[in-house]
Amino acid sequence: MRIAVDAMGGDFGPTPIVEGVLQALDVRDFFAVLVGDSTQIKPLIPQKYLDKIEIVESSDVFAMCELATDVLKRKDSTIFKAVELVKSGDCAAVVSAGHSGATMTLATLRLGRLKGVSRSPLATLMPTCVGRKTLVLDVGANTDCTAEYLYEFAVMGEAYAREIMGLEKPRVALLSNGEEDCKGNEVSKKAFELCKGLESFVGNAEGNQVFDGSVDVIVCDGFVGNILLKTSEGAGSAVGKIIKNEVEKSFVVKLGALLMKPAFRAMKKEMDYDEYGGAPLLGLKSCAIVSHGKSSAKAIKNAVFQALKFADSRINSSIEAKLAK
Repeated sequence: MRIAVDAMGGDFGPTPIVEGVLQALDVRDFFAVLVGDSTQIKPLIPQKYLDKIEIVESSDVFAMCELATDVLKRKDSTIFKAVELVKSGDCAAVVSAGHSGATMTLATLRLGRLKGVSRSPLATLMPTCVGRKTLVLDVGANTDCTAEYLYEFAVMGEAYAREIMGLEKPRVALLSNGEEDCKGNEVSKKAFELCKGLESFVGNAEGNQVFDGSVDVIVCDGFVGNILLKTSEGAGSAVGKIIKNEVEKSFVVKLGALLMKPAFRAMKKEMDYDEYGGAPLLGLKSCAIVSHGKSSAKAIKNAVFQALKFADSRINSSIEAKLAK
């Protein structure tokens, strides 16, 4: 399987991106197509990997400060060429840590949506206190949604939970301001009625249920979902800093913290973005993984793993069949 990677789009240049691809190649058998400036990329690749990597030349990098829609005019940019490799069928998936808006724009317009899909949501996995993950969508691709869009997100989330997460009977819920059927705004109430037709639908879920493991898929619009995502990241960071500050205040607490170090390490791993790598844009004809601009090599490695698993799954046929039904 061939995976296209925008090697230049991240905040830290090609170094962590190439390193992440090399780490992935150490574990999985695939072929990486790196799009970027070969003069910067080649020195980062040891000889033993050369038969598993191809470089597609491009020195034009779409900057984070640019308007997402402008990327359509930049056909020589790394992200445009990476997406085109998937559109042409040369690669099975694209991974980019570059401009997320540009990546989503290109992926949607150049790759196209599946039949029956009105909007493509961005999905991400959130940690829970029971060790399993909760899939949340949309987390930023569509700020304004209709009830029909939310219903489609529920269908896509269910398919992802079955095909990628391996859950036989995923529990799908709508994010709302209460568990009761009557709660929510006008859009979510209409979406509730539509989602009742899904066997996997369990009703409304409150914000705390994102992290308690009581549901597997939580559906919301991109405006709410992005706020939820950023708030969660901020809360996790704040908790870590509070614990660190309290530990520094007492020698006894320091001893206790030393004994708790394995637990802290496990908690940090569960909450570490790098463990997830990136967010898939669902409902497209091909796979696109959107990674954070500050992605480390570990994050890129896991984003590649996610792309490989997604491209090798039946998720798209599952989504189309469900929406057609």
